[in-house]
Amino acid sequence: MNIKVGNFISKLKTWKAEMEALRYILLEFQLIEDIKWGIPCYTFENSNVVIIHGFKEYCGLSFFKGALLKDAKGLLVKPGENTQGGRLIKFKSVKEINKLKTTIKSYIKEAIEIEKLGLKIEHRNNELVLPEELINQFKKNARFKKAFNGLTPGRQRAYNLFFSAAKQAATRETRIEKYKKQILDGKGINDCTCGLSLKMPYCDGSHKQLTK
Repeated sequence: MNIKVGNFISKLKTWKAEMEALRYILLEFQLIEDIKWGIPCYTFENSNVVIIHGFKEYCGLSFFKGALLKDAKGLLVKPGENTQGGRLIKFKSVKEINKLKTTIKSYIKEAIEIEKLGLKIEHRNNELVLPEELINQFKKNARFKKAFNGLTPGRQRAYNLFFSAAKQAATRETRIEKYKKQILDGKGINDCTCGLSLKMPYCDGSHKQLTK
């Protein structure tokens, strides 16, 4: 159990019980839990497997390679129109989670097996489908566009996934603005920006020492 995840869930005002229920299911497996993109993320041998997050109308369990799951119960949905690999299960109550607990566990187990086998998502193309808000920022700021295009493909995809995941245009704009300097500095969304990380170039939370 990662204390950062526990602290994150304890401070939630909505979906707290639901996310806690999903967390305890995930902790039954050999997964490493951490906070990525500001939400609980579970990995297997450094590969992202699943995340839990709350939206306005539901709490979600998202599989990074959900498109490869058999989905025998027909529970998985695409988070967005242009999503290729990710798939999501929506929940609205702890009762619903408990009712589907056996099925949820089978999906998680299958997702781990996919990682063990080294299976990959076959993307339709290598071009990112960028949100309109990011494209507008590129039009306004050529330097920002150049900096984004100069990032590695993996860093570009990570930012694009985070920006595009927001349902509201205002939220997408806020996320882009928040990470603009980081992009201009040539850093990825999970890269260290304070220079204190012991896991360079990745952030390990050491920046929090600066606020104490």
